[in-house]
Amino acid sequence: MSATVNNQKLTDVHLDVLKEIGNIGLGNATTSLAQMLNKKVDMQVPQAVFISMEEAMEKIGGLEEVVACVTLRVEGEVPAQVLFVFNAASAWYLVDMLMGLLPGTTNQMDEMGQSVIQEVGNMLTGSFLAAIGTMANLKMVPNVPMFAYDMLGAVLSTSLIEGGYVEEHILLIETVLFEEQKHIKGHFFFITKNKSLDVLFKALGIITNS
Repeated sequence: MSATVNNQKLTDVHLDVLKEIGNIGLGNATTSLAQMLNKKVDMQVPQAVFISMEEAMEKIGGLEEVVACVTLRVEGEVPAQVLFVFNAASAWYLVDMLMGLLPGTTNQMDEMGQSVIQEVGNMLTGSFLAAIGTMANLKMVPNVPMFAYDMLGAVLSTSLIEGGYVEEHILLIETVLFEEQKHIKGHFFFITKNKSLDVLFKALGIITNS
């Protein structure tokens, strides 16, 4: 399997490396989350794939799907936009889990819920970027994370288009967070500016063919 992004041919090798980075980064975040909650928490990365923006929206539920999203802009040697997206039901359950509430207690996103989701999203995205920086020895400086709770179409338009990060294909890393018998699915977006992938893969020692 291969994909073409910014006229570059990316193979399973590239995706496997990015998935491994996701596993390492999100694994570190999961350890921190488990310590914070004082309970066992696991996270898996089922897949990493380059897809179009339209396909990404379909995977999450469509333009009108209500989501909770933590987004931050990354500056440095690999300029990018990073988003962590949960649908409303997953976000509510995550709030219950982190606040020690019975599952099903939260059914709307209040100020406390926003704070909780933003903290977790910041932890997850920060760990992912730290893993890239360590493995590739690249300088990546994240800005202050922003939180949005709105329809997916509105969230993506605000965080990506206005920031100049419109790409034909984006990296989508699917994540599943496990806590006892429950699991929460999230979607992690890593969207780079033109030629940033060249810099990243070169630093990782992987040749990208045009």
